[in-house]
Amino acid sequence: MSKLDQLRGNIDEIDHQIVHLFERRMAVTRAVGEYKREIGMPVLDATREREVIAQKLKLLTNRELQADVVLLYEAIMGISRRQQRNLVSEGRENTYFRKIETDIARAGKPIANPRVIYQGEPGAYSEMAVIRFFGDSIKSKGLEQFEDVFLALKNGEADYGVLPIENSSTGAIRQIYDLMTQHDCFVVGETTVAIQHCLMALPGATLDTIRTVYSHEQGLFQCERYLNEHPNWNCVPQADTAGSANIVAQSGDRSKAAICSKRSAELYGLEILAEAIHSNSNNTTRFVVVSQKMELREGRDKISTCFCLPHQSGSLHEILTIFAVHGLNMVRLESRPIQGSSWEYMFFLEFAGDVTAPGMEGVFLELTQLAEQVRVLGNFPSNLS
Repeated sequence: MSKLDQLRGNIDEIDHQIVHLFERRMAVTRAVGEYKREIGMPVLDATREREVIAQKLKLLTNRELQADVVLLYEAIMGISRRQQRNLVSEGRENTYFRKIETDIARAGKPIANPRVIYQGEPGAYSEMAVIRFFGDSIKSKGLEQFEDVFLALKNGEADYGVLPIENSSTGAIRQIYDLMTQHDCFVVGETTVAIQHCLMALPGATLDTIRTVYSHEQGLFQCERYLNEHPNWNCVPQADTAGSANIVAQSGDRSKAAICSKRSAELYGLEILAEAIHSNSNNTTRFVVVSQKMELREGRDKISTCFCLPHQSGSLHEILTIFAVHGLNMVRLESRPIQGSSWEYMFFLEFAGDVTAPGMEGVFLELTQLAEQVRVLGNFPSNLS
């Protein structure tokens, strides 16, 4: 027998003991859960869990393993909580959990011949996202500001809004995340658009005549490397890229240029002076389709949630343990500071799943007990191709 085989044999023997000890532990935690059910005691006792971990750390002789022991017992206690919640069935009275249940129960179907809105003017990348998601025949309308889209949905002036939420070059579009927390709407779909930024100006203009460049702030960020090669240009952010093209077209001034799509150049009669000027060759923006009502579309496999956590050690890890214990794959995590609350954050977490799947109710129960302001923002088919 080789030394490796011998060591593996030792591991197998230890694992044999661990499995039987784990079974014994779970039998005891089940008995604890049954007792909690009898006396009406909540499953989660955060103080007790912290004490348990502290006691286990005192048993260590190898202090280098402290962090590993913490992770081990956080996982074990997460499994124990799941077991006990199946017995106790607590937390259903939680306001956030009841809203999640209600939203899912009232979820509708996709609307035929919908009224669709987006932020920007014709030719904007948002309009391209509308076409990509709904098809060429869809009738859509552009609004001036991101919040205008949410307000129009709230007022019943449209069925769906299409909004950019993140870019592969510049990351999250923070305004959308903030607005999602302010307005009670839902994500019902997603799509992506390859961003191909071009520099365009009036016919007869050249790079030498340009003095001012207009674009959305994201467009300027995404073309920063190219713009740095022209330090004498004055960069002016606008509400959207296509609107920038319109400004240049209406100005009659060959010293002005815009950064936007080829489609905008065609729509506004501008000439392209430079193509593909974005810094990242794989420049893609993800758009979400939002509605006032949750929808459960065929093929749904991604769940979007948000929740609030205090700025204290271990609070986020407790949440992440829920997903690890339930075997759920997280695909995105984003945080935003909460206005008016120092050192508190709203987290946006997306994971693979179906809200109607067995066991998902337990996930939401645990989430609403460990976090505040919990919402399920939507359950929709993943579409990031």
